Amino acid sequence: MAITGIKGFNDILPGEVEKWQHIEATARRVFELYGFSEIRIPILEKTELFARSIGDTTDIVEKEMYSFVDKGEKAVTMRPEGTASVMRAFIEHKLYAQDPVAKLYYMGPMFRYERPQKGRYRQFHQIGAEVTGVTDPKVDAQVLTMLCHFFADLGLTEPTLQINSLGCPECRPVYRQALKDFLRGKLDQLCDDCKRRVDTNPLRALDCKSAHCKEATEGAPSVLDHLCAGCNDHFAATRRYLELVGTKYDINPRMVRGLDYYTRTTFELVTGLLGAQSAVAAGGRYDGLIADLGGPKLPGIGFAMGVERVALLLAAEEFRKRPDLFIAALGEEAQQQAFSLMTGLQRLGVSVEIDYEGKSLKSQMRRSDKFNSRFTLIIGEDEIARKTAGLKDMDAGVQGDVALDVEAIAAKIGK
Repeated sequence: MAITGIKGFNDILPGEVEKWQHIEATARRVFELYGFSEIRIPILEKTELFARSIGDTTDIVEKEMYSFVDKGEKAVTMRPEGTASVMRAFIEHKLYAQDPVAKLYYMGPMFRYERPQKGRYRQFHQIGAEVTGVTDPKVDAQVLTMLCHFFADLGLTEPTLQINSLGCPECRPVYRQALKDFLRGKLDQLCDDCKRRVDTNPLRALDCKSAHCKEATEGAPSVLDHLCAGCNDHFAATRRYLELVGTKYDINPRMVRGLDYYTRTTFELVTGLLGAQSAVAAGGRYDGLIADLGGPKLPGIGFAMGVERVALLLAAEEFRKRPDLFIAALGEEAQQQAFSLMTGLQRLGVSVEIDYEGKSLKSQMRRSDKFNSRFTLIIGEDEIARKTAGLKDMDAGVQGDVALDVEAIAAKIGK
């Protein structure tokens, strides 16, 4: 019996992986324009890291984490998100001693046990960015502008930016109590998960996908009506800076985050292009997280985007790489010449394909078409004797002679 992959753990095949490479390269280029440096974090962490940072009552910790006890009797977890791991590394390696203001980005797989669906899998991939050490709302606006810049450079007019404020430890408890009081009057209309979370995590009822919960919470109190003066001023300033640089946004007062560490500014980039309106990127401030994990009292802000979902938005684009040159060779001597030319050209940075099996010219030309090569060079006995061959520009349909010399061929195809 053939062995198949695990459900929710997907292969990314040639033809699709080039799209992922384009997304990753765009992120690296844009993020580094804004002063971010890449950090690479391990897949496996101590379970307590996520229980402390994400919150014991979140769905991720309660139901979705891939956790187990290893051979050393330690509880470990395959990372379900990146922020906690980045902050753990920031603290452990004392990056704050070099400069409390750190701009870091990461990319890689995350793991959650949930029902696989379009764009959401048990092994999924995220690209994220974090800024530490800055409370000024200018950095909130810059992070949001950078994220919008990234999507614009991908050529996507969707998704659109939605923002909200979740308040701070001073004002959020008042709001949580007001929301609890409201939800207790609607218990019979809520789904089982929201009933269970009324006392422990009531904000999640506001983004529940159940139609009954959406209807029941239509008149729920707004967090924006319960902000303290500091949070209100911070949110207003963030909006002013976004408007100053032309970053468009909508306010969504029902937006919440599923993780306990978020404070103040929170945001999502949402789209309707994947069916029901859904987020392809999300994040916010987490001003208490670094201290909660044993580090200094420094603020932070960041986001993560789902690469699978971004890739779906680019589904109509063609990203498959094409070789610069295909060499069709007829006869044993020509095949040796083709192999020598191919290797020399590759060392000069030219991508080259050849036929390895000595097939007919017709078969080799079909293979050149399949590769969609930019140029095709045909070598036979006559070409070897003349030390020149016809080089055809496959896009323009124009052919000219070229010396059978690595540098001459490279120059002809613009390399």
